[in-house]
Amino acid sequence: MPHAIRFDEAGGPEVLRWESVDVGEPGRGEVRIRHQAVGLNFADTYFRSGLYPVPLPSGLGVEAAGVIEAVGDGVTHLAVGERVTYTGFLDTLGAYSTERLIPAAPLIRLPDAISCETAAAMTMRGLTAAYLLRRIHPFAQGDSILLHAAAGGVGLIVSQWAKLLGLNVIGTVSTEAKAAVARAHGCDHVVLYRQENVAQRVRELTDGKGVDVVFDSVGKDTFETSLDSLKRRGLMVCVGTASGPIPPFNPQLLAMKGSLYLTRPALADYIADPAEKAELAGELFGHVAAGRIRIEINQRYDLKDAAQAHRDLEGGKTTGSSVFMVSGD
Repeated sequence: MPHAIRFDEAGGPEVLRWESVDVGEPGRGEVRIRHQAVGLNFADTYFRSGLYPVPLPSGLGVEAAGVIEAVGDGVTHLAVGERVTYTGFLDTLGAYSTERLIPAAPLIRLPDAISCETAAAMTMRGLTAAYLLRRIHPFAQGDSILLHAAAGGVGLIVSQWAKLLGLNVIGTVSTEAKAAVARAHGCDHVVLYRQENVAQRVRELTDGKGVDVVFDSVGKDTFETSLDSLKRRGLMVCVGTASGPIPPFNPQLLAMKGSLYLTRPALADYIADPAEKAELAGELFGHVAAGRIRIEINQRYDLKDAAQAHRDLEGGKTTGSSVFMVSGD
């Protein structure tokens, strides 16, 4: 019997329930997929808490990988038995499930060298890293970046990819243990944000100039520090709000701190075009298959234990990627 994690009201991890569900047959443009692994992302907590409102009751999760079991009318580019992965937003919500129906459009066929477990751990994180480094800014060898949450799932991929591009990577982490993880994956310098003044340390490491780009997934708690770490006309990239939304501010602040640029991108807008999504996925898969980027799966959970996984994630107890195992790959 298929099962899924669902919730009837917004709230903490305790609202998540493990339920049996009916899946049915795919309609036009849909497929039925049997999941082998499901990704755990911080965005999942935003849906659960109500920060990203959705009609309730609802499923949860936007990233998974598995095997196609049935295809609906009009689906000609995918076949039963093929392994696929996906990520998205509302169009893929419901990934915390053993089986499901899903539109065929978001699905990406997996190369033989990429397992379903690896795909579930990296599709959202990897495509995020891909657009951040290949679309957001025209990086040149020797440019510097400040990367918050450098030991997290996105952080470890970004730091490895940044080194392939010849960038100088300064990462922030909370503990010495996470600092060791960040260094092992490409960070040239690691700042312990609970013990050091991040902006001051960044200036020291960049001869007073500041970094070209900041990738900030933390939000409220790091916003001004991130701005203070940028060089004149540097770029602030807000990619998440783990500590809460950034409070309203006067744009004059950007002028006062060096004519800074600020953007709040969303992955959905960088994979909306099928050709661009295929290009970014191809580059990502190529790096992973060749071993140039390692995907670190440091936490594995049973899908029914989603509430505990959310507690660990929100409590800062995880490093690298986390996945829910549904069946053997």
